[in-house]
Amino acid sequence: MRKIAAVLFVLVAILTISAYAATKSYQFTGVVKTVQGDTFTVEKDPKNTWEFTKDASTKGAVKVGDKVTVHYKMIATEIEASAAPAAKPKK
Repeated sequence: MRKIAAVLFVLVAILTISAYAATKSYQFTGVVKTVQGDTFTVEKDPKNTWEFTKDASTKGAVKVGDKVTVHYKMIATEIEASAAPAAKPKK
């Protein structure tokens, strides 16, 4: 019985951690520089300009000149892997 309880506890812990990682969000604040369809750019400073894309589920609207805080999540849509380079032999 203790083994089953331990396994269930571990499963719940893993699912909780996974759910937290999937919902982690970030923020970027700056001035909207361009708006073209579903894409807009936000400039934090002259060296730090980011481009965002919005979809039907995005809340809020932007227009050029607005100071905005964009809330976003980093989600991989595709991963392309290549083999790691071979290690150089030590001399």
